[in-house]
Amino acid sequence: MDFSVMLDSLPLYFEGLWTTFWLVGLSLLIGLCIAVPAGVARTSSHAFINFPVWCYSYFFRGTPLLVQLYLIYYGSSQFMEVRGTLWEHAWFCALVAFVLNTGAYTAEIFAGAIKGLDRGEIEAARAYGMSTWKVYRRIILPSAFRRALPAYSNEVIFMLHGSAVAGIVTVMDITGVARLVNSRTYAPFEAFLTAGVFYMILSMSMIYFFKVLEKRLLAYARPIS
Repeated sequence: MDFSVMLDSLPLYFEGLWTTFWLVGLSLLIGLCIAVPAGVARTSSHAFINFPVWCYSYFFRGTPLLVQLYLIYYGSSQFMEVRGTLWEHAWFCALVAFVLNTGAYTAEIFAGAIKGLDRGEIEAARAYGMSTWKVYRRIILPSAFRRALPAYSNEVIFMLHGSAVAGIVTVMDITGVARLVNSRTYAPFEAFLTAGVFYMILSMSMIYFFKVLEKRLLAYARPIS
């Protein structure tokens, strides 16, 4: 193993780390903004509200992220309307693909958490005279978020690992940098091993963050010793 290849390439990997961090972070933030209303819509008994969200979720959960990225990156370029816009940038196409993908998965996570709520909580809120909006804002959404947190933490890790496909469309994230280092040095083991270490550090950091968050938000559910 040639450690000099790994050490000499560290500045590039740190640049790729920053690209991965903001790309995944922004995708999760925007995807969460999509997922909350979409998750509420998935629990609706009205077909004209539920069905469109089901179609969106079915498509993006039923197809690989790489295929979605190809459709957005290569497929959109055939339309004259997108030329000269942000759609011509690889990072923007990757961001759109990641947002739509994580939004679909997170919407189903929230929908499942909402459906699993104790009906007594909602009935008690209505007995206090809360409007539907207040019931969602004060009871349903906070409780659903706490219940969905363990599953959502897994989605965050999956999104981090899935973001590696961005390097295929020239985005210089961690994987993109590894491909570049490999093409320059012809040392695939060193190049991708370094990338794996960076991904592992990011994953462990996120797992620790969610463990702390779960400990705080789910403290009420722990038995009293």
